[in-house]
Order: sequence, then C-alpha cells, then structure tokens
Amino acid sequence: MWSRCAPGCRPYRIDLFDDEIETLRTFDPETQRSIAKVESIRLLPAREFPLTKEAITGFRARFRDRFDVDFRRCTIYQDLNSGITPAGIEYYLPLFFEESATLFDYLPSDTQVFSLPGVEKAAEQFWTDVRNRYEERRVDPERPLLPPAELFLPVEDCFARLKQWPRVVVSQQDIDPGVGRHRLPARALPELAIESKANQPLGHLERFLNEFAGRVLFTAESAGRREVLLELLARLQLRPQAVDSWEDFVTSDARLAICIAPLDDGLLLEQPALALIAESPLFGQRVMQRRRREKRADSNDAVIKNLTELREGAPVVHIDHGVGRYLGLVTLEIDGQAAEFLTMMYAEEAKLYVPVASLHLIARYTGSDDALAPLHRLGSEIWQKAKRKAAEQVRDVAAELLDIYARRAAREGYAFSDPMADYATFSAGFPFEETPDQQTTIDAVKADMLSGKPMDRLVCGDVGFGKTEVAMRAAFIAVHSGKQVAILVPTTLLAQQHYNSFRDRFADWPVTVEVMSRFKSAKEVNAAVAQLAEGKIDIVIGTHKLLQDDVKIKNLGLVIIDEEHRFGVRQKEQMKALRSEVDILTLTATPIPRTLNMAVSGMRDLSIIATPPARRLSVRTFVMEEQKPVIKEALLRELLRGGQVYYLHNDVKTIEKCAADLAELVPEARIGIGHGQMGERDLEQVMSDFYHKRFNVLIASTIIETGIDVPSANTIIIERADKFGLAQLHQLRGRVGRSHHQAYAYLLTPPRKQMTPDAEKRLEAIANTQDLGAGFLLATNDLEIRGAGELLGDGQSGQIQAVGLTLYMEMLERAVKSIRKGEQPNLDQPLGGGPEINLRVPALIPDAYLPDVHTRLILYKRIASAADEDGLKELQVEMIDRFGLLPEPAKNLVRLTLLKLQAEKLGIKKIDAGPQGGRLEFSQDTCVEPLTLIKLIQGQPNRYKFEGATQFKFQIPMERPEERFNVVEALLERLAPQST
Repeated sequence: MWSRCAPGCRPYRIDLFDDEIETLRTFDPETQRSIAKVESIRLLPAREFPLTKEAITGFRARFRDRFDVDFRRCTIYQDLNSGITPAGIEYYLPLFFEESATLFDYLPSDTQVFSLPGVEKAAEQFWTDVRNRYEERRVDPERPLLPPAELFLPVEDCFARLKQWPRVVVSQQDIDPGVGRHRLPARALPELAIESKANQPLGHLERFLNEFAGRVLFTAESAGRREVLLELLARLQLRPQAVDSWEDFVTSDARLAICIAPLDDGLLLEQPALALIAESPLFGQRVMQRRRREKRADSNDAVIKNLTELREGAPVVHIDHGVGRYLGLVTLEIDGQAAEFLTMMYAEEAKLYVPVASLHLIARYTGSDDALAPLHRLGSEIWQKAKRKAAEQVRDVAAELLDIYARRAAREGYAFSDPMADYATFSAGFPFEETPDQQTTIDAVKADMLSGKPMDRLVCGDVGFGKTEVAMRAAFIAVHSGKQVAILVPTTLLAQQHYNSFRDRFADWPVTVEVMSRFKSAKEVNAAVAQLAEGKIDIVIGTHKLLQDDVKIKNLGLVIIDEEHRFGVRQKEQMKALRSEVDILTLTATPIPRTLNMAVSGMRDLSIIATPPARRLSVRTFVMEEQKPVIKEALLRELLRGGQVYYLHNDVKTIEKCAADLAELVPEARIGIGHGQMGERDLEQVMSDFYHKRFNVLIASTIIETGIDVPSANTIIIERADKFGLAQLHQLRGRVGRSHHQAYAYLLTPPRKQMTPDAEKRLEAIANTQDLGAGFLLATNDLEIRGAGELLGDGQSGQIQAVGLTLYMEMLERAVKSIRKGEQPNLDQPLGGGPEINLRVPALIPDAYLPDVHTRLILYKRIASAADEDGLKELQVEMIDRFGLLPEPAKNLVRLTLLKLQAEKLGIKKIDAGPQGGRLEFSQDTCVEPLTLIKLIQGQPNRYKFEGATQFKFQIPMERPEERFNVVEALLERLAPQST
C-alpha cells in the first residue's frame, strides 16, 4: 500500500495472520526490502465520493432526473453503471449526495483567515474560464454538464462567506500604520552571496556581521549541509551554537546560532534586532536537493538485462534449442513430485518444458520485431548452425574489438594536467547542486582526461539532466592544459544555445569561445577558421561545418559530440577517424542501437545520468487521435497559467494555414512560426522572441528538436506523431518540463488503421516511459523495434538477428576473455547450461505462496542466476521479508540451486538421487581428485562404485527428502579439493 501524498514517503507492507494484522512495516520500493516497523497507519478515503451500490443507484436516479438526454449514449453513465470509475466523474459530485458541503462548513469558529495579494483577481479569472468552458461544451448530448454554480462557489458568495471570520489581508507594498493596518518591522537581507572568484569570497557576509549589532540564526537544509556551512563560517573564525528550533534561538542568549530548517530565504527583524540567514542566499542560486535518491547498486549491464522481462507470447532464446515463444508457467508431476516449468512453443506447435531451476538457460530475444522473430524446429540442426555461425562472427568481432583496445592502449594519449584550485572555482560557478549520477559522471570524465589513455566515453542522460555541465567541466580541463576543444552539434539552433551557455559560463575566464553555423556570415566563418588554425580560439562550437577539410584546428585535445544519432554516416566515419587522435566525449539522451551496443560490449565507456534535477516532474504524455476540442483545451490550460506552447507541424507548405486555424480556434493565443527554410536571421529572431515571451505559441517544424531552452514552455502538441522515430519523439518531449512545473505532451495521431505496426509500438513505448530518465530505457526499446546495429560494420547484423542480442553479447564476452588470455575461443563449448540435478523432491514457489505469475517468474530467474551462496541467502531473506516464511518446496528450490553451484565448481555434470541411492556424472575437466574417489570405494565398497569412465554410483537409503539433501551435500564436501 502506497500513499503518495507526501514527498519522500515510503509504501507500507501489511502482514496478515488470517484476518488479523501481524505487522506494519515501511519498505523500499526499489529493493522491496523492509525498513522499519510502524505502530499505526492513518488512511483517508481514496475518493471524495462513495462507490457503494446505494451511492451509484442514487447517482443514476439523479442523472436521469437532471439531464434530458439518452443516458444509454452517455459513456460516463454507462461506465459507472458497469463499475468503472470514468475520468472526470468528480465534475458530477453533487449527483452522489442529497446535498453537498463547502470548505466553510468545516471551518471552526476561531479560524483565522489570511488573504494573499492578487487572490480576488485569480478567483475572477478562474470563474470566467469555468463559465466559458461550460458554454462551449454544454451542448454535447453524450456528456451533459452541471452548471458551474452547482460545482463551485461563485466568487461573490465565496468572499461573502469569508466575512464570518477575522481576516488578515497581506500586502507586499509598504503601508502607513493606522486602525486595522499594521506595518511589521521586517525587511529583506542585503546581498550576502559567496563570490568564489573574489579575493575575499565571504566578503559580503563578513561586512554584514561586522555592521549588524543584533543576533543571527543560520539555517541549513540537512545535517550534512549544516556541517558544510559550519566549515564555511570557520574561515571567518565564527562558531555558531547549534540549536533545535527558532524558539530555542529566541530564548537563548547566543549571538550566533545554527539549526536545520528547509528555508529558501531569510529576513531581518528590527525589534528585536534578529537576522535569519538561510543557506540558499549564501550559495547564490544553487538549488538544494530536498530529497536525495539513493543510488541504485545495479551495474549498467544489469540495467539492460532487467529492462526486458518475459511476457506471454514474447520470443525467448533457449541456449540449447533456439528461439521459441514463452507461453507461461505450468505445474507438472514428475516422479510423483510437483514441479513448475516454463513452457515454450517452437515451430509446428512443438512444446518444450524448461524446469524453473534451469531458467538461466533462457534469455529474452532481442534483435528485431517480436512478430518477425525466427521460431526454430525442435531437434533440427538449424539452431546449432545459426549458433555456430554467430560464434564464428563473434570471434572476428572480438579480435577486431581487442585490436581497437590494443591500439588505444598502445597509443599514448594526452594526459591533461589537473587544474585543481581553478577547477574547484569553475565548478562552484554551477548554479545548481550536482545530482549523484551527474557527479559520478563528472568524476569519471575527469579521471579519463587526467589518465594517459585516450578517452572515448558515452554519457547518456535525459534532456535537461545536466549533460552540458559535464561537457563544460571537460572543456575547462582541456583548455586549462592549453588544448583546443571542438563541440559538434547537429543543428544551428543547438549550436547557438551551446554558444550562449559556454560564453556565459566562461565569461570570467580568459577563454575564447566561438561558433560556426549558418547564423554567421561567410566572412565571420572564414575569420573563425583562420583563428582556429592559429590556435587563437579555445572552444569552437559548430555543426558538420567543423568536419570539413578546410577546417584545421592547431592543437585539438577534446571533441564533444552532442546527439551523435543526428549525424549522417559520412560524418560518423570522420568522427571515427578522430578517435585515434584525441579524447572523445559523446552526449546523448537516447543512444542509437549501435552506439548502445558498443557501450554495452565495452568498446566505449558508458555513464548514465538517471537522477532528475531537484523538483523536476516527469512530462505527462497522452497519445490520442487528433480532435479540435482537445487541442483547444491543451492550449488554454497552458496559456491560462502563464505558460507557452510548442505546436509541432512538420510540413512547411501548410504551416501558415495551420497557424491561421489555431488563431481561429484560440483567439487568445499570440502565435509565431519557425522552420528550417526561413532565413537565418529571421529564425534567430523568432526563437529569441519566443524565449522572451513576445508570443506564447510557437508553431514549428522539427527544427525545435534540439532548440533553445525555454523554461516557461510546458506543453507540446505534436501532429502526426506516428511519423517520428522513438529518439526524436523523446527529444521533442524533452523541449518541455525544464522547470518545476507539470508539463504535458500531446501526441496526435490519425485513426489506428492508418498507422504501421512499428509506429504503434513506438507510440506505446513513449507513452509507457514517462518517468524521468527514461531515455536509456527507450534506447533499449529502440534496440528491439529496429534491431541491433552491427558493432563495427555498416549493415544490420544478421547474426544478432539470428540468435538474439543477449546470447550474442554473452558469446562475445566469452570470446574476448579467451583472446585476452591468449587462447583460441572454443566455439563448441556449451554456453553455461550448468549441472543437472534431480533429487525427486518438490522444488518450486507454490502458487498459494506467491500468486502473481510475473513476480514468480522473475524470482525463479533470479534464483537460477544466483552467482554464489551469499547471493542466494540474500534472496532468501528478501523473499521472507516480502512474502513471508518460505514453504518447504521453495526451501528445496533454494537448496537445489546451492547444490548446483557447488557441483559446478567441482566439474560435476549431473546428480541423480532417489530413495535407494544415486549417481554423479563428471565432466572431462572436473577438479575432483581420482584418488579421493578410490579411497571412498576402498573404505566402503558396498556403498560406492564406478559406473563407466565418468559416473560414480552411491547406494545409501534416503527415504526422506531431507536425508537426500544431507547425503549429497556431505558427499560434495568430501569430494572438494582440500586447500593446502
């Protein structure tokens, strides 16, 4: 159970014993592990209206009395009748009750009302909007509406009712004291911000404290921030006394004190003379993270594997039998014992049942469209041939991969010098607090640049997650070492945005920043080319113009590539040539499949920035057929809250008509037009006007995809969204939601029949991944929809298509390890099927213990893939914590898996045991000493004997399952080589 009413709140886990609650605990939704016990939970109703049978009967009767319409055509009536809660039902609230109350009916008699500035104007505007919408939509017979006065209090009634209580009217303007008018003796603090580049960074604060005769209370956001603030104040020889609250400070006699409080600003009181100084004004505009996300322990590799869990009908790969379709879990009885199996269907409707203990042999097929996945015939040679062919290609790719590694390792890269104090000063100029992922990425890039090895790092992070700051820090390190930096961007607008950002950030440093784009005249571009060749420009930002042969950079040290997927094949080949010369940093929100592949395979270093900035909200995304009322509603909602709207119409020929239609639909809108066929200066002017709010709706082509950052634009409407790629849709959606306001993206489509299956999949993927930091997940979806690009070649890889990405990457990893050791990769070696163990005991997670099939399947996979005994124990603890004490069959499953791990270490292929005894089968490379086996046979010849060259038989009565486990565990312990 999860109440999301408060930021940072945890979900609750309720453990029941029959119909009694045993325990209440909070738990971490990411790890699913319990955190702490609680004594009680206070629950509020989920809705403002009841959905009991009586309430719905009353609603239906009042609906029919109230509206003269055919209620059989009213979806809201029919949905509620069917037990579905329809969207917008809250606007029919009075129909659930005989009479409805207002807030004023609940206020106690001693209520004190505070009225803030502008409240009357805001109320009038709201009432006007509500009435206008009612007039526009009241004529719809399928959705009749209640008049506004039945749903809301009219403005005059509201303020009349407020007169029942004493009211304080707050004014921001200075007033003269009089009867009922009081001027509070408080004022704002002077400028106290720390200036990191000044000779005395704390000069403002020091002067204020010397001149102010009263007492001062400092506040910090957290205990950690308090320590930072104390260290800072220690530079001025100040040691404030720690207090718990404002009351403690007022009653104490300390001149300086400090406490923890989440305040954004301070104030100055005159009587008594007290100053309240929050940490935010001291650190300038630095935004504090109120709620730090705990860092995920998953590695990048694990992230990718966890993204693609099985669902029914999805293609899956069995290492030994090839590609089939997953049909779900089924319980079968084998040797009188119940066991659960994963069912796979192959060609000609042949079925394969895979024991849950062998789920590590199963991988999700990722390589092309699910519908086009090749289904193999069971028992045919086709799969073995495909696997062998892929293995041969893997050997070549691994060799080429290691050749690239070797060349990079052999070539002595440039080790940039550590800027140290200057770097710290430059970093302090960043006006926000770094997110954990961002800081990790910055540190990784810095380490790459300071080492002697050439850098080739891919930074994957959503739009607005701070990739540009990573680039700026890298550029600073390069320029500080006397090297030049080239920043490649796909569009003119993005070049201009980066130019403005870099100039602003490097304004206080002796660094020359220049841009080469079509916004510059030919004369200006030629002058920049000449200065680059002479080494007079430190940082150059440009589009593909930078890759032209006539552009020579005298002392290039770092190339930063933004949104690599937007460049063409020829430009990418030129970039590839650069890799052998200089450090490369690639920034992207949604890496293309080949880029992602290269990062996953280890050819390029990968950093993921998945933590959103403080107070950022995810963009709510709606995929729907184009309808004028929806467009009007979306535009008005944004404009009425003072925001701006992007309207994407990607056809230059009809963009003027689109603007005229929108102006007719929403006369209040001030509309501008921008597209790539406009003149450079005109386009620059349009974007500048939109940024400065001279108009509030920008109708544009895809030129806005990597456009300027407009924090007040928080709605985007995309026509014909089915025509765009996944990365493009994600980039376009990223144009909004750049501030702490809720942002909306409307993806308008034609009727479903007119869309291709791939387009439907893309739209489904973008709608399902609305969370912040979803770009990496979308890239993985793209990998599935489009197919994985060949790692080193130009074409799509047929071998990845044949065996699936997961298996291909496993084969590649094994081949790379072999070649690194100087060995020839063994193409015939099985890919980790592991020992086969049958003790004739029930080993499964019972349906009664865990009814959810999907969760059960994930746990089976995790148990089968456990790497060691510690991992299994940790998993066991988690299962008990989440679902209760393990039943006997689940304990058996965990114990069998532990036996499998022990058998694998000893090189045992098979263990088969029953009530009368059993046998072990050894592999050729077993580490069990033959002498150990001979001693066992000599000591107890009636119990132990050889059967053939590789089998060892034991005859011991083991009627009960517990006895079988004990005997086999003891036997494996005796066979383990003794460490000397």
